[in-house]
Amino acid sequence: MRIEIVAVGTELLLGQIADTNSAWLGEQLAAAGVDSHFHQAVGDNHRRIVLALRTALARSDGVIMCGGLGPTQDDITREAIAEVMNVPLVRDPAIEARIEGFFDARGRTMSDNNRRQADVPAGAGVIEQVRGTAPGLICPVGHKVVYAVPGVPHEMAEMFERGILPDLRRRMGEAGEEAVIASRVLRTWGTSESGLAEALQGRIDALDDALDAALTTAAATAGGSGAVNAGGPGAVTIAFLASGIEGIKVRLTARAPTDAQVLAMLDAEEKEVRTALADEFGDIVFGTDDQTMEEAVALVLLDRQLSLGVAESLTGGLMASRLVDVPGASRWFRGGVVAYDSAVKHSVLDVPVGPVVSEAAAGAMATGARRVLGADVGLGITGVAGPDPQEGHPPGTVFVGLALPDNQLITRELHLPGDRPRVRQYSAISALDLLRRALLDQPARTWGG
Repeated sequence: MRIEIVAVGTELLLGQIADTNSAWLGEQLAAAGVDSHFHQAVGDNHRRIVLALRTALARSDGVIMCGGLGPTQDDITREAIAEVMNVPLVRDPAIEARIEGFFDARGRTMSDNNRRQADVPAGAGVIEQVRGTAPGLICPVGHKVVYAVPGVPHEMAEMFERGILPDLRRRMGEAGEEAVIASRVLRTWGTSESGLAEALQGRIDALDDALDAALTTAAATAGGSGAVNAGGPGAVTIAFLASGIEGIKVRLTARAPTDAQVLAMLDAEEKEVRTALADEFGDIVFGTDDQTMEEAVALVLLDRQLSLGVAESLTGGLMASRLVDVPGASRWFRGGVVAYDSAVKHSVLDVPVGPVVSEAAAGAMATGARRVLGADVGLGITGVAGPDPQEGHPPGTVFVGLALPDNQLITRELHLPGDRPRVRQYSAISALDLLRRALLDQPARTWGG
């Protein structure tokens, strides 16, 4: 079943408020196994609302309309739905009495405008309001359906869960379309969106072929009736989402009749994707879903029973700030030294006198952090955030040093894009990723306590 969301309100088009309702509804529909291929936003104009609703009904099995059910003159969702249904509005005495009671209970007088909220398109069902004044609507349009709910988020969410979702599940059950949709996000750092897409092209083609085969089989089984259940085998998709300073996300989405089948499909596809990316880029996947780079670093440090100390120059404490965002960081994070001035690098971290924007300086900072903070691992970073060059290096030049427990010293030169804030943010996560990868390359038994 395909449901389209239509958000009503000129304030949405003007950017005065964000359309969080559509995002929330999209997430809930996906979790319920309902396809939602289109979202619209339309202003408070009768003709345009009617057009948006007719457009939605032409390409979807149902519509959820948010907003425009209030008492004022620009709240015209009811009128637009009635026109599309080709029926009159009928005032419901029970709703009118309930609204009046709502005001009486608060010692207020109800205005005549509020009585408009008791107007219901003839033939429509009502979702009773329990938190405000405007009821929701369930409006049949031929074999399709239009749901209308208030735009107030907590009222909308309550009506969706109590009134819309059960009705949708009933309709899907009658049509044999019950399914579960779930997603899993793999978080990566170190390559471009186009690079990821190229590395996974083979998997994407294989999934497309599997889905085509499943749909062909389902259509043949249905005997040409058109009743094809899209929740069958092969219903997995891969998509990419660039997330700025947090890297590129690879979203896996699966659809199947049961939770267990969806989970199995996601597990299998995650293995395929991880293998394909590892063959091309190494340990580029650092986490899943909402896991951050610092959480991934924490896990590997805990696994190897190691402590970490950092020394920062251009990042000015950003790495330490990210690390202490992880609950329980005191178990593995010793602390940080913000050595922004060169004199501090020399006197506190024993960085040799000379250039401080260099691999040698980054290595000395890492070694100094390990010594000064009494840590098993030291991580140092120096470079040029901009906007001006420094020591002959252009903005975006960054050097990272990593001092490991076996006295191994790793240094890297990076060239990062963006303005000063972005260079600093990219530097912090790039340094943490270098640490993560270096620790993963070492057997846990070598450094375990």
